[in-house]
Amino acid sequence: MQQRLQKIIAAAGYCSRRRAEELIAAGRVSVDGQVAKLGDQADADSCTLLIDGKPLKAAEDLVYVLLHKPLGTVTTLSDPEGRPVVTDLVRDIPVRLFPVGRLDLNTSGLLLLTNDGALANRLAHPSHQVSKVYLVKVRGLLSATAQRALEDGVMLEDGMTSPAKLANLRVSGNHTWFELSIHEGRNRQVRRMCEALGHQVSRLVRIGYAFLTLGSLGAGQKRLLTAQEVTRLKQL
Repeated sequence: MQQRLQKIIAAAGYCSRRRAEELIAAGRVSVDGQVAKLGDQADADSCTLLIDGKPLKAAEDLVYVLLHKPLGTVTTLSDPEGRPVVTDLVRDIPVRLFPVGRLDLNTSGLLLLTNDGALANRLAHPSHQVSKVYLVKVRGLLSATAQRALEDGVMLEDGMTSPAKLANLRVSGNHTWFELSIHEGRNRQVRRMCEALGHQVSRLVRIGYAFLTLGSLGAGQKRLLTAQEVTRLKQL
């Protein structure tokens, strides 16, 4: 059956569909000896598909991991500065996993890793509006005006954010704690929203993703998703 190359590559668990498109555009993918281009299709069962001159391996068993990312860990597959990366924490799982989305260096919490490129691409696409819940600690007292701004949308350099949900607000000394739920995936979005309102974030933990929560997982710990959880993710 003829399929687009990026779909074949993602289905094999090599990378996400978006990353596969980048590889094709860069001329790193060939089919039956010919350099591929975006839009090309092939039959995965009968063609010879190479990436950087190496054959694309058959699809591995699909694995889905929920990880509690610790502080100071980079959400990439490798780091030129030699910092620890999230995939170091799943080396005992015998398939090549990659993260779904990102958490910055100083943000901890719930991160999904999988070799299911099709699902990773689906979850990351803005049209699906997957909810992400963060536990936020900011310096200073969060005024009623700032609270309304977070819920209504905050103007950032890349445009107005979508409305967020704020819950469980409490004050501790000179800091304010609250939970913030967003469905966008902009770079450092929660930090930038708070900073735009004059509040520096001193702690940020992602505690929820769609219907998933950290539960009792400590920093650096992980668990496999259940079959029921995977099915629900695919229905988002």
